[in-house]
Amino acid sequence: MQASKFKLPLFIIATVLFGLKTYIVYKYMFNLSIENTMQELILFLNPFVSAYLVFAISVWLKPRRQMKYLRWTILIGTMILYLNLVFYRNFTDFITIPVLFQGNNAADLGSSILSLVHLPDLLLFMDVAVVWFLSKRAASWAVDFSKAGKIAATAVTFLLLTANVVLAEMERPMLFVRAFDREYLVKNIGIFNYHVYDATMTTKTKAQRVLADGSEVQEIETYMRENTTNNEKTDLFGVAEDRNVIFVSVESMQNFVLDEEVNGKEITPFMNDLKESSDTIFFPNFYHQTAQGKTSDSEFIVENSMYPLPRGAVYFTHAANEYNSLPEILNEEDYYTSVYHANNKSFWNRDTMYANLGYDKFFDEQSFEENEENSFGWGLEDKAFFEQSIKYLKEQEQPFYSKFITLTHHFPFELPEEKAHIDKYNSNSKTLNNYMPTARYTDESLKGFFQQLKDAGLYEDSIIVLMGDHYGISDFHNKAMSQFLGTEIDGYQHIQNQRVPFMIHIPGYEGGKQYDKIAGQVDVKPTLMHLLGIEEENDLSFGTNLFADERKGFIAMRDGSFVTDEYIYKGEVCYDRETGEPIETASEQESPCLPFKEKVDKELAYSDSLIYGDLLRFYDFDEGERQTKEEVEEKEKKKEQQNNQ
Repeated sequence: MQASKFKLPLFIIATVLFGLKTYIVYKYMFNLSIENTMQELILFLNPFVSAYLVFAISVWLKPRRQMKYLRWTILIGTMILYLNLVFYRNFTDFITIPVLFQGNNAADLGSSILSLVHLPDLLLFMDVAVVWFLSKRAASWAVDFSKAGKIAATAVTFLLLTANVVLAEMERPMLFVRAFDREYLVKNIGIFNYHVYDATMTTKTKAQRVLADGSEVQEIETYMRENTTNNEKTDLFGVAEDRNVIFVSVESMQNFVLDEEVNGKEITPFMNDLKESSDTIFFPNFYHQTAQGKTSDSEFIVENSMYPLPRGAVYFTHAANEYNSLPEILNEEDYYTSVYHANNKSFWNRDTMYANLGYDKFFDEQSFEENEENSFGWGLEDKAFFEQSIKYLKEQEQPFYSKFITLTHHFPFELPEEKAHIDKYNSNSKTLNNYMPTARYTDESLKGFFQQLKDAGLYEDSIIVLMGDHYGISDFHNKAMSQFLGTEIDGYQHIQNQRVPFMIHIPGYEGGKQYDKIAGQVDVKPTLMHLLGIEEENDLSFGTNLFADERKGFIAMRDGSFVTDEYIYKGEVCYDRETGEPIETASEQESPCLPFKEKVDKELAYSDSLIYGDLLRFYDFDEGERQTKEEVEEKEKKKEQQNNQ
């Protein structure tokens, strides 16, 4: 009897065990960068604060209910932590509520998910087992506090939470205002408080469309007019007028494999030769700008010259918005528009979004013949995909704009041995090792596609654009990447690794060259329109024509990082772009990156406002004028009546 009085309450044991486990996951499984002692202190503190916040609620329950509450909350909390870990291993990011609504995509992930689950992960459930075992002895481990004791236990929760937030604000002022980077939120307030914040933001953004009245459009339009130069005509204006546009989105292809070898064999021999062709314009400093929507984000950026959302994918969350997309503009220029992708039409909600963007036809997996010989990994192999697409391409009315999205070079980069024409890389990362053979396979597929276009008589009348859609190797594989690149992966190198191939091949042009200027996916739409000789004076764009002399001075990433001609900014560190060395200043206010940081934050915020508020519905692109809320509501009402008839 005497000894039992000294037993710790089970909610305290659960707090210690769960908090310690969470800290270990933060420290050793998430790739969270720790830059100073304060960050280390906060990282250690917030798991215990979050755990106490949840488990201390149990003191208000009766003993039996206390035990049941603790059993299920520690299990649910562990599942949330573990799902974030699995997600992080692939995307180096954390789950958001909009991503959860993309759950139907999981059915297509297959082996991708299995490769992210490791046997040692079972150790993360040990504290769950301990709490479940102890909770069965309710009389021994439950507490029966007086009302004052319950209030005191709850008060500790708010004291700990306040201390956590104060320290976080001290370490990173305006943390919740400048929350482009989810890693900063998790490091400072913890994964669970981050999810509460995410839920709050989701509710807030859902209300933005309802409250929007279009008044914001004028300010954003003025900003765009002052910061883009898409009315400037260069010698390349109209060089591809009336030609077909064949746009190939090359899955997960990054620049680091270009001109590189594995055991004496080139990884991408075709693309290496293509970028040097006299008919090819190549941008070696072209960066992807995607976020959680990955391939769908890259599509959205190219089609609309806007940024993706910081949370979730626009293709899911705002597929019904009004846009002035590239397919719509080309339709008005008598182009036939289509997409080729041998995947489920509903994956990333493409069937809905493509219709809204104005595509005439979507050739999904139903348009292709798959069997055991031509399918592996994510589905139809790239060689068969291109071969089977040609018959449809030949039947299309010309000129056409057709987008092809490849599949083979996709995580986890699986390739049958007999189809591999290059050795795997040798490192501690299976993902990076497998990346090389699938990159080579896709490169061979592209070579075959070019020949098929020539045989079909389509090559000479077309321009062919190759673009990497997003990264394939995440920060989770930094050690192996350091080995391959021969350099440490710091913030500077992380940004440089986000460069993806961007080549515009114009048969017969003979004026091909390499443009070393910084460029991004947001620039693709105005650049293609310039080459096609299309003037769209009323279009709204955050991107600029890549051939213009006067362009805005930065390429923005979705997390607030950016690249300028002279600097690279990542993780609150300003690097010299030429040397890669951090630029030391007495204070953040003296950093040469600060003026660009303010512009980047403004531009990202403007893009978010356009999407969350569906603000383009208030803009008449034919007249170049803003419409009132009443005019828009009347137009929507008439449209709804027509649809119901």
